[in-house]
Amino acid sequence: MSVTIHPMSVVDPKARLGAGVRIGPFCTVGPDVTLADNVELISHVAVSGITSIGERTKLYPFASIGHPPQDVKYRGEPSTLVIGAECLIREGVTINPGTEGGGMETTVGDRCFFLANSHVGHDSHIGDNVIFSNNVMCAGHVTVGNFVIVGGGTGLQQFIRVGDHAFIGGGAGVMNDVIPFGLVRDNPAHLAGLNLVGLKRRGFSREQIHELRRAYRLLFADEGTLSERVEDVAGEFAAHPLIHEILDFIRNGNERAICVPRDVNAPDR
Repeated sequence: MSVTIHPMSVVDPKARLGAGVRIGPFCTVGPDVTLADNVELISHVAVSGITSIGERTKLYPFASIGHPPQDVKYRGEPSTLVIGAECLIREGVTINPGTEGGGMETTVGDRCFFLANSHVGHDSHIGDNVIFSNNVMCAGHVTVGNFVIVGGGTGLQQFIRVGDHAFIGGGAGVMNDVIPFGLVRDNPAHLAGLNLVGLKRRGFSREQIHELRRAYRLLFADEGTLSERVEDVAGEFAAHPLIHEILDFIRNGNERAICVPRDVNAPDR
């Protein structure tokens, strides 16, 4: 399959373009950019830096990808941005590469969907099958797991972690880590139960969901400390790998606290 480049676009001859790449009008592609097979730039897309974009990813007008990080400590170091396959990157999306202070790389997994004007900051790592709704603001050094959905206008503070299958409601201000399967909302954000709708849609069994709900209630009861409750739940649910995903996430936390319910006695949703 041949490469198609609109005559009104500027593509550096050193850029590496896979088979079937299509570049519409008024795009710019820098010399250190790699576009895999069947990547499409609709129009007015700017791709710069040491940036790699995976197969069949489509970018819409005014997306700005791979330009220097928005970090005052950045001094031009040759950091990278890697975007996976089959992503949709809509109008006005910005994704920045890494910095020396954060590992030199920003990564985005496969089959992610970034709605208009969402942002991925430097040194962040986004998993597979993630959805950022319109105007999501993801700061630097953020880690987002697989199958996460982030509602419109949400802010993710730097250095937080969001576990697999979590759901974050629109307009949330997330300043602490979000457990796997958690549902978070409001500003400042708090844990409002489990992402039950997402779990059902993704084929988790009724038994799995029931056990997750039991473990959730025990983890966020008002007796003892969180570390004590983690060990109690680990003993009671020794044979439940999904629950141990939550426990391992909590144990492996950094300096950030985790989002907790406002009312520990409130039922999960």
